[in-house]
Amino acid sequence: MIRARRARTDDQEIIRLIKQELIPLSYTASPRDAQTIRELPKRMNDGISLVYSRTKRSQPLGYIHYYIRDGLLLYDMLVVHPQHRGKKIGTTLMTQAETQAREQGATIARLFVDHGNPRAQRLYAKLGFQTVRFYQELRCYEMLKPLA
Repeated sequence: MIRARRARTDDQEIIRLIKQELIPLSYTASPRDAQTIRELPKRMNDGISLVYSRTKRSQPLGYIHYYIRDGLLLYDMLVVHPQHRGKKIGTTLMTQAETQAREQGATIARLFVDHGNPRAQRLYAKLGFQTVRFYQELRCYEMLKPLA
């Protein structure tokens, strides 16, 4: 099931997943970067945060964070528990985000994916995203997808 993030009960697991699964793939962040970790709850409170879980009260198996602004859906973070990958959790979360974005008039989705994350690159390409640029200094790709 997809539900809204509950800060007090979900954040510990979400932050653990981000530290273990996303940050190690990033060229610009480190799991030991205390400032980045401290800023995560504030970052998650800005924009939209959804959780995929078995029940309303169970631990998050997946998490997505995004913004909808000026006709643009901007994906910020997507992480799925490693034991639950390949079960379409990430795809389901992205589909929900795109549905909300279309309802709010967004016509394009944008994301950045780290060079060191080929699994995510393949997923996004499969979902219709096209690579438009590589940022050498960040070692990440910018990808776009029309939402029409």
